[in-house]
Amino acid sequence: MGYARFLAKRGLQGVFVVWAVVTVVFALRYITPGSPVAFIAPLDAGPELRQAIAESYGLNQPLYVQYGQYLWDLARLDMGQSYARGTSVSAEVFAALPVSLELAVASTVVAIIISIPLGVVSAVNHRQPSDYVATSLSLVGISTPNFWLGVMLVLLLSVQFNVFPTSGLAEIDGQTVMFVDALRHLLQGETRWMVEWLAHITLPAVTLGTYFTALVTRLTRSGMLEELGESYVTALRAKGLPEALVRYRHVLKNTLIPVITVLGLQLGTLVGGAVITERVFDLPGLGSLLIDAINQQQWMILQGCLIVVSAGFVIVNTTVDALYAYVSPEVSAE
Repeated sequence: MGYARFLAKRGLQGVFVVWAVVTVVFALRYITPGSPVAFIAPLDAGPELRQAIAESYGLNQPLYVQYGQYLWDLARLDMGQSYARGTSVSAEVFAALPVSLELAVASTVVAIIISIPLGVVSAVNHRQPSDYVATSLSLVGISTPNFWLGVMLVLLLSVQFNVFPTSGLAEIDGQTVMFVDALRHLLQGETRWMVEWLAHITLPAVTLGTYFTALVTRLTRSGMLEELGESYVTALRAKGLPEALVRYRHVLKNTLIPVITVLGLQLGTLVGGAVITERVFDLPGLGSLLIDAINQQQWMILQGCLIVVSAGFVIVNTTVDALYAYVSPEVSAE
């Protein structure tokens, strides 16, 4: 199977998965107890008012009509309106998405920068002090709960030493600073925006990325150890290739295949699963929006969050499959 055909097949499978998630989430809204009309209408509302509310939201239509209309609206990136607030669900979800994406990407970058070199050092110094130190650090990282680590970092580095801000997004002159803003000002020679953004993202990224760092370190170490014992490594050394070339061009490249898979899967998890970290650092991301929607029974917002997270999973996994097939062409040939 060619590479282009492989990508097309993965793309179609991704579309099917998203459609299945949309259908299940839509069905759950009607299976769960409680009518949206009862939630919107005042307690003393009469039948006429309830009927008017149902008509205004299209809730009096047959289920298949509502389903078809919802799919059509989704195709136009319209996720409907919040029943309680009357605001656009798309606007709320897409306003929260960049915060979660920034946090997920930042924690992934932290994990990659630390874990892969640490895993390589640990593997090439097998059963030496540096290996024991790296293994112990990864064990501590994988055993530390995120919520505890986040609180401890805030108490130590924010409250005790005042190195980082305690919570929230970076702001300058009343404007929220996102990475794109910080990068634009940095390119214009103004570093204050990037410094402020880094100050606010560092602790959440470290908190969220610690488990991820430990996981990838252990994966890189075990993969490197397995590859270093292969016969092709002996053959490369016998040909006189420099040890650095053998380790980083051949062994590390083969080790990265499962690491790329884990990175992709974890990145998708981080986008929608950073609930605790977002709560600890008071970040208005998708995780916080999802928890608020559950507490307030905001089905439309809950629905929108789940669809965006599932679409994110599909996009990330499709990208990982594409990278996997690029690094290992025999995958696309299967």
